[in-house]
Amino acid sequence: MSAAPQFRLDGRRALVTGSSRGIGLALATALAASGAHVVLNARDADRLEFAASGLHAVGHPVATAAFDVTNESAVAAGFASIESAHGPIDILVNNTGIHRRAPLADMSLADWNAVLETNLTSAFLAGRAAARGMIARRSGKIINICSLMSDLARPTTGNYAAAKGGLRMLTRAMCAEWAQHHVQVNGLAPGYILTDLTASLAADPKFDGWVKARTPAARWGTPADLAGACVFLASPASDFVNGQILVVDGGLGAVV
Repeated sequence: MSAAPQFRLDGRRALVTGSSRGIGLALATALAASGAHVVLNARDADRLEFAASGLHAVGHPVATAAFDVTNESAVAAGFASIESAHGPIDILVNNTGIHRRAPLADMSLADWNAVLETNLTSAFLAGRAAARGMIARRSGKIINICSLMSDLARPTTGNYAAAKGGLRMLTRAMCAEWAQHHVQVNGLAPGYILTDLTASLAADPKFDGWVKARTPAARWGTPADLAGACVFLASPASDFVNGQILVVDGGLGAVV
């Protein structure tokens, strides 16, 4: 039998948080292209509709759900609305994230809390909401978008590294509790990916040169570079993969 059907997602419903642009939109597009019925999520309804219109134009009938994944009551209401309109969520991609750079000695508590709530607490809230139904159905996939900074750190990234390191361990904790219910929870850890949010870094010749010199592939990644890994973790091909972090970084983490 061909291996290809193992990677198909036909008939499955996927929610991708933070998917109005960048990495989240690329992952949502990949899941839709593999047959999933995808729901895009972000706080900005207008930006979501614009993103959805682009996917509709290429034949992907995605839906949208605008709510704040850092707000417990909004998550509960959002999941209830999605499942009422589209059916149970089979795949959750926790992609929502922000970055607020500052040296730790100068970092405000507001910036610390904002990054932890957005990058870590949101994954707990959405993961918990999704897992309750997945456990009852004894089937489900949760993919947490981690980072190279789940294991590494650079100056001015203390809040981000703490959140992404926490997300790595949350992924493993979710696996420890939910694997027995046939729910797979894994992390996808991008390296340096060129998006509109990292464009200013790539435009800095010194930083751009450091990334290309530090990465064996000698380039920035693109959101499309993450697509195959996400589809794998969402598909039946990964049914015995659980609690793992799949790093997609052009080899950066493999060398000193």
